Amino acid sequence: MSLPENSAPVLRIPPWLRVKLPSSKDYACTGSLLADLNLNTVCQSARCPNKWECFSQSVATFLILGRECTRNCAFCNISPGAQLPPDADEPRRVAEGAARLGLKHIVITSVTRDDLPDGGAGHFAETIRQVKGRLPGCTVEVLIPDFQGGEAALLTVLDAQPDVLNHNVETVPRLYPDIRPQADYAQSIELLRRTAAYQPNGAPSIPAKSGLMVGLGETDEELRQVIRDMREAGCSMITVGQYMRPSRLHPPVLRYMPPEDFDALAEYGRSLGVAKMFCAPLVRSSYHAAELAAQAAG
Repeated sequence: MSLPENSAPVLRIPPWLRVKLPSSKDYACTGSLLADLNLNTVCQSARCPNKWECFSQSVATFLILGRECTRNCAFCNISPGAQLPPDADEPRRVAEGAARLGLKHIVITSVTRDDLPDGGAGHFAETIRQVKGRLPGCTVEVLIPDFQGGEAALLTVLDAQPDVLNHNVETVPRLYPDIRPQADYAQSIELLRRTAAYQPNGAPSIPAKSGLMVGLGETDEELRQVIRDMREAGCSMITVGQYMRPSRLHPPVLRYMPPEDFDALAEYGRSLGVAKMFCAPLVRSSYHAAELAAQAAG
C-alpha cells in the first residue's frame, strides 16, 4: 500500500548515502554465475544499494521460492504476482552457487508464500540441508517470513539447524497498517521469541536476529521500544538501516537519520544487553552478515 505522492516533500539524499560504484570484474562474474544457475537474489529484486559492493566481493543473498510475493508491503520493491510451485531443484542450485562463489557464510531469504500450506518452510529446510551437505564448513543464515504465525512451519526450519535465524520486524507497530498491512507485529515478535527459546537435542541454540528501517515516520522512542521488544524476545543480533525509496510509487522518505544517531541506537541496544548491534545508514539485514555472525559466535 503506497502513500500518496504528494503526502510529503521529497528530501535530498544526504552525502553519507551516496554510494560510489566499485569497478571490479568480479561484479559481472557474480551476475553471470547467478544467471547461469537460474538463481534469484534479493540484491537484484529489492534494488539493494549495496549490490555493487557485495557482487564485487562475490557475495549475494539468495532469494528462493520465486520472484513474486503473495503480499504487498509498501516499502518493498518485490511485487505481488502469480505464484509458481516451488522449484524442487532450487535448493541444489543454491548450494552449487554458494560453492562456486566460495562462500563461508550464506544468507537465504524468500518471497512470502502465503499460498503454500507451510509457507515454504520445507523448501527452506531442504535448502539448508543441501548447502550444509555441499559445503560442510559454510554457516547458513536464513531470513524467513512469518509463516502466518505457524509454529510447525518455524520448527521445520529450525530443525534443519541453520546457524542464524533472522526475521525482520521492519518498522514500528504504529506504522504496520500502512507499511506492512498483511503482517502482525506481535506475531513477528512471537516468532523471534520461539526461535530464541528453541532447544534442539544436543545441538547449540540458534541465534535469533531481527532488523528494522528508519525514515518511514517513526519516532526515536518508538525505535527504542522496538529494540526493547526484540531484546525481550531474545534477539542477540539487531540491524537498523535507513529506508531508501525504491521508486516514486513507494512511500517517501520522511527523514534521513545521520550516522551519529545510528551510533546512539547501537549503544542503546548494547546497554540493554543485545550482543551485536549493527546500525548504520546503509545497513541491511544481510549486509556484512558473515562478519556479524562470526562476531556473535566469538
